[in-house]
Amino acid sequence: MAELTDANRAPLTPLSLLERTVRVFPQKTAVVYGDVRRSYAEFAEDVGRLAGALQRAGVGPGDRVAFLAPNVPALLAAHFAVLQLRAALVAINTRLSADEVGYILDHSAAKVVFADPELAERVSDAPGGLSAAPQLVNLEDPVAGVRGTPLDGPTFEEFLGGAPTLAVSSDLDDEDRVTSINYTSGTTGRPKGVLYTHRGAYLNALGEIVVHGLERDSVFLWTLPLFHCNGWCFPWAVTGAGGTHVMLRAVDPPEILRLIAAEAVTHFNGAPTVLLMLAETPGAEGVRFDPEIRVATGGAPPSPTLLARMADMGVRICHLYGLTETYGPHVYCQMQPEWEGLALEEQAHFLARQGVPYHVATHLRVLDEQMRDVSADGASMGEVVMRGNNVMKGYYQDPEATAEAFRGGWFHSGDLGVVHPDGYIELRDRKKDIIISGGENISTIEVEHVVVRHPAVLECAVVAIPHERWGEVPKAFVSLRPGASLDEDELIAYCREHLAHFKCPKAVEFGELPKTSTGKIQKFRLRDKEWAGRETRIQGN
Repeated sequence: MAELTDANRAPLTPLSLLERTVRVFPQKTAVVYGDVRRSYAEFAEDVGRLAGALQRAGVGPGDRVAFLAPNVPALLAAHFAVLQLRAALVAINTRLSADEVGYILDHSAAKVVFADPELAERVSDAPGGLSAAPQLVNLEDPVAGVRGTPLDGPTFEEFLGGAPTLAVSSDLDDEDRVTSINYTSGTTGRPKGVLYTHRGAYLNALGEIVVHGLERDSVFLWTLPLFHCNGWCFPWAVTGAGGTHVMLRAVDPPEILRLIAAEAVTHFNGAPTVLLMLAETPGAEGVRFDPEIRVATGGAPPSPTLLARMADMGVRICHLYGLTETYGPHVYCQMQPEWEGLALEEQAHFLARQGVPYHVATHLRVLDEQMRDVSADGASMGEVVMRGNNVMKGYYQDPEATAEAFRGGWFHSGDLGVVHPDGYIELRDRKKDIIISGGENISTIEVEHVVVRHPAVLECAVVAIPHERWGEVPKAFVSLRPGASLDEDELIAYCREHLAHFKCPKAVEFGELPKTSTGKIQKFRLRDKEWAGRETRIQGN
């Protein structure tokens, strides 16, 4: 039997997507940011220059390079430059506190850390987060002109100065090398570092190209944070298709509307709350995009009201589901022809489902506790499990958590769902009490640990409550120590000193907590009270 050789097998890597596009469309616009326009030939030079500077700084295979930055061109370039050196990119959530940033920097032992001026203090103030003594670089943003307290290190241009420009190359020794470490939002306490590989990133990017119809004339607006699952692998997908990246520093609905018109945007992604903000912004009334814009959304199923507003604006919604551990999207609700003629409310009933796997992620099941498939009746619940090309390699430096996640040869999502007769899955609840607010995961345990640190607090339970804009937000139920006094505003202010603000309770209720006979707090009773009269809470990631 013939053997595989270099002639008939090549390692898969996202670098080949850039390599091909530079060869095919060198003069096509790759990146737009403010008045800056960079062709793919120029973008490849930006990537090569950053790779050369990192190599000069001592970064090599297996090293980690961290970025704490909004959606700016340098972070987009890092998605290729860091991989070029066989190193791993650590893109950090810009909404985290200094303590959380410090933990990630400490855990990943990043060799070089780039920080935007607006966020730099979270690095310099990170307690214990600089134990690896990384090279610090100030990632100035001349387009936005933001200022902040600089780090003890060079500017980005100084860091790049005089560095060699490395040629983009997809010549890879091992497709299972790690491309990036994406830290979860700490759903059980401290975040875990999810390991992506060249193979997985390439294949999921290919899946994005197919599912979302990305091609040469696509113009992608970066409303989705690049730090979130490496932007769901869209940095590599849009590049592979030869499309144009329009960078957006912050979600600003009027600016989104302006850029859609000015740049002829065809695609963007975001949680339903981003879509709601866009629909409600002044100037959106009467706006209809023609041709329609394709938008991928996740974090919660789109409501009939939101779908109607988006349809009126000429937005075609694709509902996704996945986790950090699956490179972002693993499942999508593929529109069936017979749904298109339905009334919008009935159509929304189907589009609220999480759906079917990506083309490169065919293995998806819903299992009972004995690892048996549940009946495809739309009612029998089980845990959603996956395996395949776009499931993480594992958790960084956490073999126990990796083994637990992969028990039985499948990745266990921790999500409960059903299977409909047509094979589409639909989530019904979480095994863990995770809160998904505006597409961001919030650990109730993490919030509870902060609340009970207040000297007046005896016990605390945090659950999700409905919120018109963010889908759901944390509420803290608190019992006080005998003789202690505390009001809602004071406790929320205390939490804002110790947590990222989006994780803090938006409401507090004081009183006795419901418990089982063994003293366990019955959080479901608190949650059910808050959601009484609402439709069953359905969540996606």
